[in-house]
Amino acid sequence: MNQASRSFDPSTITRPDERLMKYYVIVSLLTLIAFPITLTALWIQFRTMRYRFDDEGVWRAQGLLWRREVNVAYRRIQDIHLTNGLLQRWMGLATVSIQTAAGSATPEITIDGVLEAEALRDFLYTKMRGVRDHAHGGAATPHAAATVDAGSGQDEALVLLTEIRDGLRRLEARVGGPGATA
Repeated sequence: MNQASRSFDPSTITRPDERLMKYYVIVSLLTLIAFPITLTALWIQFRTMRYRFDDEGVWRAQGLLWRREVNVAYRRIQDIHLTNGLLQRWMGLATVSIQTAAGSATPEITIDGVLEAEALRDFLYTKMRGVRDHAHGGAATPHAAATVDAGSGQDEALVLLTEIRDGLRRLEARVGGPGATA
């Protein structure tokens, strides 16, 4: 992980970058006759878009007349997609789409106008897998997050299942079940 990734702080992302509005102007120009309507709608979208990344999850709010707020806990995240078309790449922008297990074909949250999309994606991967040492300056990566030590308490489900198995073995030994010696 490079130095830029270690110093990345997602809490600083509260609004899309100003380059997104320039991207919206170019997209609006491509609509030709619908330019004023498209530009107005995209300007309102840009001005009202807000993001928040905290210890519990990701929050996004947008809208003027029809306000939409979405909050997704890190534990609910199933997949993270990073997209950027030719024009977005040229402008240094990307969109991070966050999927949950809600069964919808569309993403639950999209974070538009992100400059450090790879760093944000890596941060979200570490959070969704329950790796907390990223906040303490550890070298957690999405690949390292997948190999969690069961004894460290990070994977609560595995620890719980191990305790249940051991308890069943003790009970089986007491009542003289299949694994017990008489």
